[in-house]
Amino acid sequence: MTSGKGESPSLVESGPTRPLPQPTLSSAAFWASGADGVLRIAQCSACRRRVHPPVALCPYCHARDVSLTPVSGRGVVVGFTVNEQQWLADFPPPYVVAIVALDEDPAVRLTTNIINCDVQDVCIGLNVRVVFSKQDSKVWLPLFEPDPHALESVSAPPANPEPDLTPRPRVSAHKFEDRVAVTGVGQSRLGRRLMVDPLSLTVDACLQAVADAGLTLAEIDGLSTYPGSPAVHPGMSEGGIMALEEALRIRPTWVNGGGDLPGQNGSIIAAMLAVAAGLCRHVLCFRTVWEASHAALVRSGDWIPPVERATGMAEERSPYGAVSAANWIACQASHYLHRYGVSRDVLGWIAVNARTNAARNPEAVYRDPITIDDYHAARMISSPFGLYDCDVPIDGAVAVIVSAVETAADCRNPAVLVEAVGTQIMERLSWDQSTLTHLPQSLGPSAHLWSRTDLRHDDVDVALLYDGFSFNALSWLEGLGFCEFGGATDFVDEGRGIGMRGRLPLNPHGGQLSAGRTHGYGLFREAVLQLRGQAHGRQVENARVAVVTAGGGVPSGAILLRNN
Repeated sequence: MTSGKGESPSLVESGPTRPLPQPTLSSAAFWASGADGVLRIAQCSACRRRVHPPVALCPYCHARDVSLTPVSGRGVVVGFTVNEQQWLADFPPPYVVAIVALDEDPAVRLTTNIINCDVQDVCIGLNVRVVFSKQDSKVWLPLFEPDPHALESVSAPPANPEPDLTPRPRVSAHKFEDRVAVTGVGQSRLGRRLMVDPLSLTVDACLQAVADAGLTLAEIDGLSTYPGSPAVHPGMSEGGIMALEEALRIRPTWVNGGGDLPGQNGSIIAAMLAVAAGLCRHVLCFRTVWEASHAALVRSGDWIPPVERATGMAEERSPYGAVSAANWIACQASHYLHRYGVSRDVLGWIAVNARTNAARNPEAVYRDPITIDDYHAARMISSPFGLYDCDVPIDGAVAVIVSAVETAADCRNPAVLVEAVGTQIMERLSWDQSTLTHLPQSLGPSAHLWSRTDLRHDDVDVALLYDGFSFNALSWLEGLGFCEFGGATDFVDEGRGIGMRGRLPLNPHGGQLSAGRTHGYGLFREAVLQLRGQAHGRQVENARVAVVTAGGGVPSGAILLRNN
């Protein structure tokens, strides 16, 4: 069998021990299709459009007759990362994770590995062809190698047009945002490997938030959290609604917990909706992480992770060693740097700014200053991301109280009002099939946000932008329209544009890059403290309007807050 024009073996016999995908009723045929050395992609028989991953009906014309059809197996690299981090015991670095756009339809892409070449020879625009790695009788992984029969690399590889960023018209002249206020915030202690029960951290943050609002537990009638049960991602939850309710016994009239929300702070937006609808008056929102302790328990053997096949979104990524968001987002970052012709310096100055700000924050995990030279000297994690491009896994909890606006005058601290939210999905909910120039789902929520307010960019005094990686914050800066696409280098201005006295102070507490990964909630808390004038030692002068974003990918959301 061959992989297309020219004679070439289509089977890779050896390689690293990979996590295997769990074929589903929809994907099994795709994983098995490489047995004869031919790549097959789902195609609609009615409109002839191709789509990946396989789906039950055509998303373009909604015809039901969708089946796998052969393609040449040739494509071009449109995004890639050289992974240097040992994520998996039997999958040693370095290796290349790449997004390959197929020749037949560049909008159809595969996340894969580039093999049979030096990792330093991989570049955006590299022409590649498929080879298959047989894992078992039902799984043939499509890998790619440089295509010796292709012409030179493409200087401007194909990319999907940016999505239509025209929000849906507002359904009502009345805004639910006007009916709610943020009346309390709380935070447990934060740290690396605290080795304490995560529920105790949650309780600490929640009790502090309730007291901050001047309420009692008896007045709390709603609970909202992200992502709820910890079953999928240990270390990312204290147990959800059930665990906290068992501890507090508040008997709420409304609860919410889950991962399919507009970012982690989508649980706060859900609370706003519940209050505005009259289901409850005071909702306690909470988010707990204990990733640092969980990782330590795994390393010591005290926590035995289950050995399972990759499911959900991991099905398309884990077999290629792309088990971290660092790998997925790095592919977008590489495409951005290539397409706009900018250097890693723009990412570096975001990281340096975060550490500079963290030095003023006694709660921050890392407070020692770094320079741009330190940034470039740091070890690589997954190119173009080095150590300082990545946020810090920690243990900690943050809580927020959302209240009916008419109760705000009775609360202990000045209420923070909600001006607008941005939640609309305008891109595909995918890490590799939609936007390549920016973090997935940073563009749609941004456009939606501005459609719900008369405020504009010049009205924003401080930005709390999700920075799981430095590129996330860059994507939000551009997605929100503070600068044009590709314009972040000039806007950041070697840190001057985003510093405490810059045109838009960014993450004055140090963000997740230096203060620690509180998964969006810490950014929201900081926005509230800034608007109250209570961000001691790091207060942005006359901060009246703040923008907060959350979601390190899909889905995501944005919130605009004000203090009067």
